[in-house]
Amino acid sequence: MAVLNKIRQRSIFLIIIIALALFSFIIGDIFQNLGSSSKSQTVVATINGEDIERDAFMNQVENVQRQSGGSVTNTQAMNRVWDQEVRNKVMKTQYDAVGISIERDYMRQLLKQNLGTFEEFKNEAGLFDEDKLNEFIANLKAIAPESTTLNGSPVNYKAWTDFEQNISQTGVQQTYFNLVKAGVVGTLTEGELEYQLENDKVDLKYVQIPFSSIPDSVLTVKKSDITNYIKKFPKKYEVEASRNLVYVQFKETASLEDEQTIQADLTALIEDKVEFNEAAKANETVVGFKNTSDSKAFVNANSSSKFNDEYVFESKLPNAQALIGLSLNEVYGPYKDGTSYKLSKLVSKKMIADSTKVRHILIPFIGSTRADATVTKTDAQAKTTADSIYNAIRSKRSKFKSLLSLSSDKVSNEKDGEIEFAYADGFAKEFKAYAFENPKGSLGVVKTDFGYHIIEVLSQGKKQQAYKVATIVQDIEPSIKTIDDVFKNKSKFEIAVANADFNEVAKENNYTTVPVSSIKELDETIPGLGVQRSIVRWAFDDGVEAGDFKSFNTSGGGFVVAKITAVNEAGLMSTENASVTALPEIRKEMKAALIKSRVTATTLEAIASAENQTVKTASAVNMKTPTLSGAGREPRVIGTAFGLEEGATSQLIVGANGVYAVQLIKSTPADPLPNYQAAANRVGQTKSNAVNSQLYNALKDASEIEDYRATFY
Repeated sequence: MAVLNKIRQRSIFLIIIIALALFSFIIGDIFQNLGSSSKSQTVVATINGEDIERDAFMNQVENVQRQSGGSVTNTQAMNRVWDQEVRNKVMKTQYDAVGISIERDYMRQLLKQNLGTFEEFKNEAGLFDEDKLNEFIANLKAIAPESTTLNGSPVNYKAWTDFEQNISQTGVQQTYFNLVKAGVVGTLTEGELEYQLENDKVDLKYVQIPFSSIPDSVLTVKKSDITNYIKKFPKKYEVEASRNLVYVQFKETASLEDEQTIQADLTALIEDKVEFNEAAKANETVVGFKNTSDSKAFVNANSSSKFNDEYVFESKLPNAQALIGLSLNEVYGPYKDGTSYKLSKLVSKKMIADSTKVRHILIPFIGSTRADATVTKTDAQAKTTADSIYNAIRSKRSKFKSLLSLSSDKVSNEKDGEIEFAYADGFAKEFKAYAFENPKGSLGVVKTDFGYHIIEVLSQGKKQQAYKVATIVQDIEPSIKTIDDVFKNKSKFEIAVANADFNEVAKENNYTTVPVSSIKELDETIPGLGVQRSIVRWAFDDGVEAGDFKSFNTSGGGFVVAKITAVNEAGLMSTENASVTALPEIRKEMKAALIKSRVTATTLEAIASAENQTVKTASAVNMKTPTLSGAGREPRVIGTAFGLEEGATSQLIVGANGVYAVQLIKSTPADPLPNYQAAANRVGQTKSNAVNSQLYNALKDASEIEDYRATFY
């Protein structure tokens, strides 16, 4: 009590202390924010001095994700928008410098090219009508932000303006590239050279001393050799900032005990059982799956999947051989099927056609599926119309085609209302039931979510045995105990690795360690884990160093404990990482030096004899395709041969696959042409084809790009 009294006496003092602490925290945070660049909070990137605003960029990312229907991740969508924005900004500097813009007439031409096939913009003659386009745009603007339909897809005024903007950008880009291409030609001199490269031929003899003739084991490559090689070819080994890490995954997967429990629970559902009823204070019999008269209700009450009331052919049944051999109301299982355990009961079986052909007339009502604004009938009115059509057709089947104009199914109307489909196809349940369960010639009115159908069965395919099976499904999932155990094991591992080697602790506990190299700042996937953007962001956080570790929840359930093993800054690749590609090249250089130092002979025959090789021949070799039969592509070797006099032998040449000596046997210059324009045109076309990609890449490389995306993603 004395302590409590002292606390009460000093409560004001404590409140002041706490308030000052909170105030200092807030003030510090304010100053920190003031000290940071406000630009980095609102701008995703700056390209050639032009900002990409965060809000606009994120809206585009959201649109891409929405349009993809969830098939792309947030990072994938972000990268798509990024690539497009970079291209737009890089190219815009060129458009502005040249003064290219899209005028109204050209814009209309571009729209015609893209929309010329749309029925909404065609006149009675089937030709594109600009007046209809103008009317559509005006109406779209008038109803904004509401949507209308264009070519079967919803569109609003904002989407339309975005579309026009994209069309405009495409037009400007095409104009720019066409201007560049107009200045890209092949000269007659280039044409002559191209002709000579293709048609000047040489016959030669050569000796190849392959690099493989010297085993790698006789060479000693020092770390300094790799370092020097990297410095010699810096562009080849320039890398972005990256991180290396290692992780242990703790999966929340069902244990053997969990699976056994699921099987036992399912087994307990089969037979009747006696249970004590607390309310009645008496024992009562609970009917099991085997004896229940309402299999549908039983399945829906005990299964993670609802009762399937349709018949299924043998080919679509899991464990078909076991199920088709059951007697009616006999139960099979529990059995494992993929990621679940199942109990199956044969409810019914009958012969059903594997396909059918029908024709129908569809009368929709307000609120029915796919009903548009033109539908004005209520449910009752649609039923009355359908019944009238049915009565007219029933009295005279030939009236069917004449009444098709009343049907809203324009697709089937083009085929006289006919639809042919297999039993396994996904049609409305009621429609499908009538088409397959009634004989040829049947005519009836059937209601579905789409409206009222007047259906006539035209034909049916071969009948097969089909089965209706009631199946109780229990997904294989970890129990609460298993989940708790996973968390405990993860926590124990975290505590242990705080003061011990990560890999050793994992080994002692039989955990698998997974090393990952070269994770980039904007990566989102971790090999073996899938999308784990949170791990990547943590790895690049300020203050995170090699040796740091952290636990993460995984999207599929469970945990990952990841440790940073290396922080690789942007610049030249480390010696260790570069060795993969540098070592083979360094060894080639060493082997070439060894071969050149030991070869003293000057004739092909002597060199071949000394090196245990053979003298080979190559005929009609040109410089356009510098390939030696039996040796591969060797441009340096063939280029040397073209510089020799007939009969002369070269010095040793270091090629791509070994060291060579070449003797020119015969040189056959191409016959001169009166005109090299055709070859010049080919050169010009090759240059023109390369403009789009090479020009943009060059402009991008020359641009100043400040990328802040990692701050937001």
